[in-house]
Amino acid sequence: MRRTTLGLAVAAALFGCAAQGHAAGFIEDSTARLDLRNFYYNSDVRSSHSPTVEEWGQGFVLNVQSGFTQGVVGFGVDAIATLGIKLDAPGAGSVFPRENDGEAVDDFSRGGLTGKVRFSKTEARYGILQPRLPILVANDARLLPQLFEGGMLTSNEIDNLTLVAGQIEHAVGRMSSNRTGLAVAGGGQESNQFRFVGGDYKGIKDLTLQYYFANLEDYYDQHFLGLGHALALGDGSLKTDLRYFKTDGDGANASGTAGYRVSGYTSGGDGKIDNDTWSAMFTYGIGGHAFSLGYQQVSDGSNFVQLNQGSLAGEDAGGASIYLITDRLTASFNYAGERTVLGQYVYDFAAVGVPGLTANLAYLKGDNIKTAGAADRKEWERDLVVSYVVPSGALKGVGLAWRNSMLRSEVGGDVDQNRLTVSYSLPIW
Repeated sequence: MRRTTLGLAVAAALFGCAAQGHAAGFIEDSTARLDLRNFYYNSDVRSSHSPTVEEWGQGFVLNVQSGFTQGVVGFGVDAIATLGIKLDAPGAGSVFPRENDGEAVDDFSRGGLTGKVRFSKTEARYGILQPRLPILVANDARLLPQLFEGGMLTSNEIDNLTLVAGQIEHAVGRMSSNRTGLAVAGGGQESNQFRFVGGDYKGIKDLTLQYYFANLEDYYDQHFLGLGHALALGDGSLKTDLRYFKTDGDGANASGTAGYRVSGYTSGGDGKIDNDTWSAMFTYGIGGHAFSLGYQQVSDGSNFVQLNQGSLAGEDAGGASIYLITDRLTASFNYAGERTVLGQYVYDFAAVGVPGLTANLAYLKGDNIKTAGAADRKEWERDLVVSYVVPSGALKGVGLAWRNSMLRSEVGGDVDQNRLTVSYSLPIW
């Protein structure tokens, strides 16, 4: 990644370490881990004459994390380096960046540093981030993870309350070596300011309350309310997951400026973001079984949006996660007006003496999808995931997973997907 003020932040952190002269914690609490992922991806677009996309690669992700220097204020620095190597990819698809002639590259890499400072129960970071927040989720569904660049503050000074705030300035897509600015699906202009603030409260037994606010300059303002609850029922438990998003256009998008418009249907036909989305999901678990039922409603002003750089020209930055219960293997069920019902069954084979083996079967059906000048559309998706992590022996920690998805959509097309993954994390120290 290109040199930015990130380098200054890291340099400042390192200078602080040396200046204090108490680096025992900085070294003794440091860790390093190499994550290996062998990934095969097969996507067959059944609704067109496009050839089946097949890609196979080997990914390496090195994470080095320091401890903090001793003293009232502690300093540290983390590093991440990633490398993706093509094993076989006859054509470009969804795993590797493309050469100028459209062919998949032989390899691609990226990485960077993160300076960090800790005071009491508050920690500040600036550099490479991989957030997992209701308003921003870093995607890790292909060979290499999506990376963000910016700053983030996390505070636990108040018991049972975690507060976060920050600003994201750039992103590196999961199939790219280049950083970009920020946008939404359909937006061709970059924004370099995504600000957020929020918190999780867990002061009531078995209950989590959440509120977050995010602003992507010239695109949208987004409010999020969340509630999670666990209730013991006999020998099992019932988990409740409630989510509500309110998203409105900001700046250039609110004024309908070309280049800042969201893709898909909008009620005024002007590309303005205007969306309320709510969902409820209930999961009953007993023994090795977990049964889930859920419902989600997207309002018909526009599609539901969060950060997505896929429309930025020539960057191969596509691929984003959104914090919806319907964000699945192939589709996200986030079209304007869409109403989705989902059912899911998960079984943990540890209940019958096979630890490490799990199976997940899910079915989602969406309807009432708004499209310009046409009748409402519908779609459905069926997902099957079988995974196994070797629990002991010489191969302890090796993970194997098969993900199979079938999508039939009157908007996004008909797609069958298979993904095979072999993974392993190797502690270095």
